[in-house]
Amino acid sequence: MLDAVVVGAGPNGLTAAVELARRGFSVAVFEARDTVGGGARTEALTLPGFRHDPCSAAHPLAASSPAFRALPLDRYGLQWLHAELPMAHPFPDGSAAVLSRSVGETAASLGPRDAGTYRRLVEPFLPRWDTLVRDFMSLPLTALPRDPVTLARFGLTGLPPSTWLMRRFRDERARTLLSGLVAHVMAPLGGLATSAIGLVFLLAAHAHGWPVARGGSQAISDALAAHLTDLGGTVHTDYEVKRLDDLPPARAYVFDTSPTALARIAGFGRAYDGYRYGPGVFKIDYALDGPVPWTAPEARAAGTVQVGADSAEIGTALHDASRAGRAPERPFLITVQPSVVDPTRAPEGKHVFWAYGHVPNGWTGDLTDAIERQLERFAPGFRDRVLARATAGPPELAARNANYVGGDIASGAISGLQVLLRPKPSLFPYATPHPAVFICSSATPPGPGVHGMSGHNAAKAVWRRLRQA
Repeated sequence: MLDAVVVGAGPNGLTAAVELARRGFSVAVFEARDTVGGGARTEALTLPGFRHDPCSAAHPLAASSPAFRALPLDRYGLQWLHAELPMAHPFPDGSAAVLSRSVGETAASLGPRDAGTYRRLVEPFLPRWDTLVRDFMSLPLTALPRDPVTLARFGLTGLPPSTWLMRRFRDERARTLLSGLVAHVMAPLGGLATSAIGLVFLLAAHAHGWPVARGGSQAISDALAAHLTDLGGTVHTDYEVKRLDDLPPARAYVFDTSPTALARIAGFGRAYDGYRYGPGVFKIDYALDGPVPWTAPEARAAGTVQVGADSAEIGTALHDASRAGRAPERPFLITVQPSVVDPTRAPEGKHVFWAYGHVPNGWTGDLTDAIERQLERFAPGFRDRVLARATAGPPELAARNANYVGGDIASGAISGLQVLLRPKPSLFPYATPHPAVFICSSATPPGPGVHGMSGHNAAKAVWRRLRQA
């Protein structure tokens, strides 16, 4: 009998398996797709020689993740590459706010009236970031805080809505930058703890950047799987699990799946009926014959580029997709241009690029024209660079990754109590109605992103169970 079986080979499932194997437990992972990866994959979606990331491409939280930083993933080929700027947010006038590794450069891009405010916001936390992120990403408490004073101060700053945080700034540039950061997790700007979301992204960029993985996001998943194999674990791909009886006997079962899938497979009935899914996304992967012709020079040097004219436009786009049930006319876009720093991703002189905008959950329309009209506002001539495109709306994204219910790449709405307490209000979020079954997906704290911390935290709950049994 195995000690643990993990269902789903995304970053969280693989991290959970690695953590258990490191402690001497026998582990097997079962994945429905023919390769490992979940939201961290790389595929040929357009033309020969172009390597695309179907979901996550830039990794603000991976580089800061206590789980990943404790593992020797570089031995298995994982190499982080950093663009000159982690992120840029261009404006219609051709200027841009930037998120730089330098606090001073970022502050200066916000304008003289807000530069000091920005410094005062981030500088108290930055020297303690590695400890703070470990404490923050371990909530609810799976470990005692190493720096409870800084964590408490962060909580006081982060728990209010981001709209409160924006009031500290006098000009629109800073408010727009912050609005875009909150929109990365599709959270309403006025929601609980959305200030913390923006602050985490800011601090992560200053501390460790927003890198891409050399060769594509698949490198993260492949490194985790290789490390697991060296530790004695096994990975079984092309193995769909429809019920618990499909799995070998084990002392514990760990699910890197949506709560909906867990309930269906484990026979939990309506246990997670109260769990809410958020907006979906419409994503386009591009093969380009040259770099994106951004008007703002800063955007040409950035790995990630946020596209939204101002905070009002961003807020409207979020409202339309999440509450009004319609696709926005001017969608807020998150775009990533990996080949700015990684020439292995495309033939010489060519580029890969992706962009997505928010749409209602389960939406079946086509947002291509709206996305490209937005891109043309900030990068005139963009369409002329397009060699090929691969589009994916909510149905296609859900088909690629069953965790993206209705196209929700955050694996659950980031609003209300679900910001902090997911998938249920509980101090034991990785437990389920069965004592031997656990959940470790992005539907659990600390939430979405390629960072492995949900798997890391869940593994702690599992090994405590195994040691007691």
